[in-house]
Amino acid sequence: MNKTLLASIMLRNNDTQSTLAKAMNLSLSRFNAKINERKGAAFTQPEMAFIIRRYRLTNDEAVEIFFAKKVAQKATMR
Repeated sequence: MNKTLLASIMLRNNDTQSTLAKAMNLSLSRFNAKINERKGAAFTQPEMAFIIRRYRLTNDEAVEIFFAKKVAQKATMR
């Protein structure tokens, strides 16, 4: 998860973790766990879709935010 990119997009849209968590019906602590990937927490597909729609993300932006790290890790394991 590229939380830096997500944070910059949130900032451009005048959103905070608190406002986005509320819009997603998540507690702030649960949202923080997901954004920091603590204890296996991750955004679900419907949550990712919500974020993509809310910020009108391109496919490339969505992949970079939600999947780039995992893809890069797999590529280096080969």
